[in-house]
Amino acid sequence: MTIYNVIIIGSGPAGLTAAIYSARANLKPLLFEGYQAGGQLMITTDVENYPGFPDGIMGPELMELWRKQAERFGTELVTKDVTRVDLKANPKKIWVGEELFEAKTVIISTGATAKLLGLENEKRLMGKGVSACATCDGAFFKNEKLVLVGGGDTAMEEAIFLTRFASEVTVVHRRAELRASKIMQERAFKNPKIKFVWNSAIIDVLGENSVTGVRIKNVRNGEEKDFPCGGFFVAIGHEPNTKLFYGQLEMKNGYILTDGKTTKTNITGVFAAGDVQDHYYRQAVTAAGTGCMAAIDAERYLEE
Repeated sequence: MTIYNVIIIGSGPAGLTAAIYSARANLKPLLFEGYQAGGQLMITTDVENYPGFPDGIMGPELMELWRKQAERFGTELVTKDVTRVDLKANPKKIWVGEELFEAKTVIISTGATAKLLGLENEKRLMGKGVSACATCDGAFFKNEKLVLVGGGDTAMEEAIFLTRFASEVTVVHRRAELRASKIMQERAFKNPKIKFVWNSAIIDVLGENSVTGVRIKNVRNGEEKDFPCGGFFVAIGHEPNTKLFYGQLEMKNGYILTDGKTTKTNITGVFAAGDVQDHYYRQAVTAAGTGCMAAIDAERYLEE
């Protein structure tokens, strides 16, 4: 049976960068890209902040270029989901259904998924005025009235960030007070461009080809009203895709813990890169950076 030098799980910016680096180091990596390949950029229409693309690029197009680059250097790509792992074994064991694969090192780059409200039109208008990332998409909404749903620190950070571009940002929250830390609340309350709608939920996103408004329901009296806006931001948190590794890797709030400035996990020979271990920056460019680091960490581990 073939024992691979490196198996990479996940095919967003982190996984594909790890593949490019380990393939160029002649490690002949095997990459499980999953049935939903390409990570969060696959639901991003315009990417304007990735270096090297002055005119911007479509998210899926960027991922396709990345994939071709990984293949060109000899990465073996499998478009299937990993169903089970035994990372403590030597060599490491990875299953796809009943099929077993073995590797000396594993790089985990399964990413995170933005939590959404689960509305049909939210999904349909994703990338057409609906966004789950203010830092990615805020600049597309100059002088627009925006609505943001959420009440934690990230929601307040994103609302404040959006005021750089928007004419006003209305934060809709289910309760009568925020979950955010006192300091973040104060900053948001002090910002003249931020307004709040309390005890309310978003029940629909309005618009044919782009967002024109949202439907808001007061959770106390059941009253509904349509609220016009040019964009809708969801900031109710992210879910790291780590269920596969529960009970094997050390985690905090579901994110894989890595050692210091490296990508090493608590199991030797297992590395983690991208949003699966980074809940703070969550950008394509930072994910790519940690993908490079994981490949170098894996290469050095194999040399030793």
